[in-house]
Amino acid sequence: MKQIVLLFLIVANSFSYGQQKDQNDFFLAETYFRQGEYEKATQIYKKLYGKSNFNTTYLTRLITCYQETDKFLVAENLLKEKIKKNPTQGFLYVLLGHNFDKQQLKELAKINYDKALNSLENNAAYGGLIGRLFKNYSLLDYAINAYEKTMQLNESSNYNFQIAQIYGEKGDFKLMFESYINLIDKNAQYLNLIQRYASKYITDDAENETNILFRKTLLRKSISNPKNEWNILLSWLFAQQKDYKKALIQEKALYQRNPTGLSDIFSLGKNAFDNKDYETSKSCFDFIDKESILKDEKIDANWYLAKIAVATRNPETEVIFNTLFKEFGKNKQTIKLQVEYADFLTFTKNEPQKATTVLEEALSFTTSKFDKGRIKLKLGDVLVFRGKFNKALIYFSQIQTQLKGSELAQEARFKVAQTSYFKGDFDWAKAQAKVLKGSTTQLIANDAVNLFLKITDNEPVDSIPSGLKQFAKAELLAYQNKNATALQELENLLSPKNQSKNEFFNGAKPGEVIYDDVLYLQAKLFIKQAKYLEAISSLEKIIAADNQGFLTDDVYYLIAETYNIHLNDIEKAKEYYQKIVFEHPSSIYLVDARKKYRKLRGDTI
Repeated sequence: MKQIVLLFLIVANSFSYGQQKDQNDFFLAETYFRQGEYEKATQIYKKLYGKSNFNTTYLTRLITCYQETDKFLVAENLLKEKIKKNPTQGFLYVLLGHNFDKQQLKELAKINYDKALNSLENNAAYGGLIGRLFKNYSLLDYAINAYEKTMQLNESSNYNFQIAQIYGEKGDFKLMFESYINLIDKNAQYLNLIQRYASKYITDDAENETNILFRKTLLRKSISNPKNEWNILLSWLFAQQKDYKKALIQEKALYQRNPTGLSDIFSLGKNAFDNKDYETSKSCFDFIDKESILKDEKIDANWYLAKIAVATRNPETEVIFNTLFKEFGKNKQTIKLQVEYADFLTFTKNEPQKATTVLEEALSFTTSKFDKGRIKLKLGDVLVFRGKFNKALIYFSQIQTQLKGSELAQEARFKVAQTSYFKGDFDWAKAQAKVLKGSTTQLIANDAVNLFLKITDNEPVDSIPSGLKQFAKAELLAYQNKNATALQELENLLSPKNQSKNEFFNGAKPGEVIYDDVLYLQAKLFIKQAKYLEAISSLEKIIAADNQGFLTDDVYYLIAETYNIHLNDIEKAKEYYQKIVFEHPSSIYLVDARKKYRKLRGDTI
C-alpha cells in the first residue's frame, strides 16, 4: 500500500512539474511573440503544440509565427494534415483560409471560409470558436454569419452580445442596439452589462445620432413586447441626456407596476438637483414624501425639498424649515436638516449668530464623529462669514485630524485653503490647494485647482503688489453677501486712483489674468443686484481684451444666460449660445448651449 501511495506522489509531482514547465515555456513564447521575435517563439510553440496538439492557442500562435516569417507553405501543410486527421473541426478552415488571405489568394481564402461556415451544419459546437476567429481576423461579416447560423442550429446558444459588438465595430449602431436589446429580451440578467457597453456610444446630447437610435429601438421594443427592462433603459438614457422629467415618467411607471423601493427615484431627484433642474427634483422628492412609509426616507426627501426651497429663493423657506422641525423634531435624525437651516440663516437671511446657536445645539444631539464633522464644517463656514477666521480654522483642523482620509477631511482641508486665501495668507492657501489637486473627490479637486491657479497666476512678484490681496478681500465680501462693498473693492482694483496709499498697486490691466477675474466677479455681482446691462458690459470688456482667454466660453455662456433668462432678448441669447457651439467645441457648456440654441431657434427638442 505504501508503495502505491509513493508511486502516486511521484507521478503527481512529475505531472505538476511538467505543467509548471509548460506554463513557463508559454510565458516565454508569448514574450517573444509580443516583441516580434517570431523565430524564437516558433521553436517554443512548436514544442508545446507537439505535446498538446489539441490546444488551439498553441496552434493559432504557431500558425501566426509561420505566417510572420513567410513560411506559408509550412503553415498550409500543417493545417491540411490537421484537417485530414480531424475533418469535423471546422475552425481549421478559418485558419487555412486566412493563410491564403495573407498571400493575397482571395479565391482560395473564400473557399475555405465558406467551408468553415458549412461545417456548422454537422458540428455547431465549434460555432463560437469559428465566429471568434473570424472576428480576430477582422472578417466581421463572416463572424456575424457564423454566430447567427450557430444560433439557428442550436436554440440554446446566444451570441447576440458578440454580434452587437461586431456591429459596433462596423459602425452599424442601429443593428448593434437591436442585438443588445434582443440579448436582454432573452435574458434580463444582461441588463447591467448592456447598459455599460451602450454607455460607450451614448452622450449627454439628446440629438446625438446614437442616442436617437437607442431611444427609437427601445420604444419599438416597448410597444411590441412591454417589459420593465425597457423602462429602466429609457430612464437611464434620459438621465444621461439630463432629461430628468422624462426619466421620472419612466421611474413612476416602474414604481406603479412594482412599488418595492424608491431608491431609483431618489437618485434621479439628487441628479436633477445637482444639475439645477429643481422642478423635476422637487417632483421626485414630493413623490417619495407621499409614497414612502419609512421615516428616514421621508426626512431625506424633505431635506432635499428644503434645499430646493433655498436654491429657488422660495419666500416660504423659513416656514418650510419650521414645519419640518415640528414634524420630525430636532434630533440625531434631522442633523442634515439643521445644518441646511443654519446655512440658510447665514447666507440667505444674514443671521449668522442665530445659525451658530442652531449648530452648537445640533452638536449635542449626536455622538457620531461624522455627524459632528458635518456640523463643525458648517460652523467653520459661518465663522468665516462672521470674519472669525482663526476660530473657523480650529474647527476645520479638528475635522482633518479626527476624520483622516475621509471626504469630509478633504473638504475641511479645502476650507483651510479658502480661509487662508481670504486672510491673505497665500503661501499656506496654495500649499493646501496643491495637496488637494489630487483629491479623489472631483469637485474638491476642481475647486483646489481653480484656487491654486488663481493664486499662482496673480501672486505678487518680487514684492510688487499685484492686486491679489484686494481681489481676495472682494471675494470674501461677496462670500459674506456684502455685494455693494465687494463691487466697490473691485472698482478700486480697476481704478488705481481710488485706492488708499497703503493698498496701492498699479491697477488691473487688459491682458492680465487678474483683469479678467475682476470683471467676471463684477459681472456676477451685478447679476445678483439685477443690474443685467452692467453685467454684460463687464463681460464684454473681457472679450474685448482677449477673445481667446481661458474664461472666454464662461463669459459667452453667462452673457447668453443673462440675455435669455433676465432680459428676454432671444436674438442676443442665440448669438452667444451659437458662439459656444461653433467656436468652443470642447467647452463644458457645449451640450447645454446647443440645446438652448435649438430651443430658441424653434427646433423640436
